[in-house]
Amino acid sequence: MPKLKTNSGSKKRFVLTGTGKVKRRHAYKSHILTKKTKKQKRNLTHVAVITAVDTKRVKALLAM
Repeated sequence: MPKLKTNSGSKKRFVLTGTGKVKRRHAYKSHILTKKTKKQKRNLTHVAVITAVDTKRVKALLAM
């Protein structure tokens, strides 16, 4: 059976933690930042954890 390829888009966007959770970055932090408040931009900087509902699907994309 051939090897399964990791989804390249997911590989760039998600990181698995040691405990098996999936980390992600917030959206809306790449451009048109002049109209966003400092507080909004600061809060978008922090990493978030994928919800439990989406974890199984994202891990399948990251499976090597």
